[in-house]
Amino acid sequence: MAEYKLLLPSMGEGVMEATIITWLFNEGDNVKEDDSVVEIATDKVDSDVPTPVSGKIVKILKQKDEVAKVGEPIAILEIEGEGTASEEEVSSETTTAAAPDTETLKTIEEPLKTAATSTTEFSGDLYLSPLVKSIAQQENISEAELKSIKGSGLEGRITKEDILGYVANRGNQPAPQAAPAPTAVTPQPAVSAPAATVPVSAGDEIIPMDRMRKIIAENMVKAKQIAPHVTSFIETDVTNVVKWRNKNKAIFEKREGEKLTFMPIFVKAVVKAIQDFPMINVSVSGENIIKKKNINIGMATALPDGNLIVPVIKNADQLSLSGLAKAINDLAYRARNKKLRPEDTQGATYTISNVGSFGNLMGTPIIPQPQVAILAIGAIVKKPAVLETKDGDVIAIRNLMFMSHSYDHRVVDGSLGGMMLKHVHDYLENWDLNTEI
Repeated sequence: MAEYKLLLPSMGEGVMEATIITWLFNEGDNVKEDDSVVEIATDKVDSDVPTPVSGKIVKILKQKDEVAKVGEPIAILEIEGEGTASEEEVSSETTTAAAPDTETLKTIEEPLKTAATSTTEFSGDLYLSPLVKSIAQQENISEAELKSIKGSGLEGRITKEDILGYVANRGNQPAPQAAPAPTAVTPQPAVSAPAATVPVSAGDEIIPMDRMRKIIAENMVKAKQIAPHVTSFIETDVTNVVKWRNKNKAIFEKREGEKLTFMPIFVKAVVKAIQDFPMINVSVSGENIIKKKNINIGMATALPDGNLIVPVIKNADQLSLSGLAKAINDLAYRARNKKLRPEDTQGATYTISNVGSFGNLMGTPIIPQPQVAILAIGAIVKKPAVLETKDGDVIAIRNLMFMSHSYDHRVVDGSLGGMMLKHVHDYLENWDLNTEI
């Protein structure tokens, strides 16, 4: 028998360590390949770590509440073979030994055994087990291709069978363009705030902050210290949006089995406005402005425990209204049920906060770093409004909503921040009642 070191896998850009929450198996338990063996917490989200091999857990190296670095061993498994192997070594061996059952997949067995190791690297947008990553590298499968594979594993992860099936049918697949390598940027300096001492009176209750609340507090303080905030406001007539949703929500739910909320419409309007003003879709790195190619929309989501998390709709500009609705519903559900992956909260380039869901008319949101702007959507309220008609002005009952746009005055001036907000306003106010869903 051989010893196998289970390493803490890479969990995305900027995530360097994780805290052990709980082990799902004990020492002496047998585990199968792709079993989730431990739950972990990062500064982004809680997740789990699957094992890429089958074996018996002989020693747990990191106990509950201990911190492990990415690439550090967290457990030792006993597997078939001799000697001691690390995750990378075992994943390479199991890749070459694995062969699909069908006759078609047998045609790729020899390339898997003989292919030289590739230098292909993947970003944190994908979680890949070492086995799947090894196959992808040996077959020179790009990250864009991996993103097109629909995973059948836990929470949509790509399994060995998924990637081998893709390789077998690769010739019939359209070749997506490879994503450019990310450019290294200088991280923002951390700024610490002095802790306040508050006197405690008789009868006061002391409630220790949980881990997520500590992270939120630290990030909010840093955001305010780094970015000089300016906020613009506008009131928007969303009567057409309300009419359109009322007309289509039952149809959409019957067809897709999902709710149609206002959020996909708001995201669609924001995306169009970002395309009009791409300098809103930027980050600041030292004295450089990084203009983002992708439009990834963060969606501030309140959790049942009172905390806040911001899952990200990746490449929102490439999704239809129906696609946005499904992505939003999926992220919101998984956020509230603690099923988000670390990559689900990474890479946002602009954020929307729907304070109207709590009955608030408006708010002044804090910009998540390293973004430079955030939009708060207020409650939709019926009000009397003056309408201009060809026969003169009239007063009518309309559905009105406030929006507030906070932006980083280091790189976004009032003209850009205000015009961006006005374009979101215009897209919503002039919403086409014949828009297809």
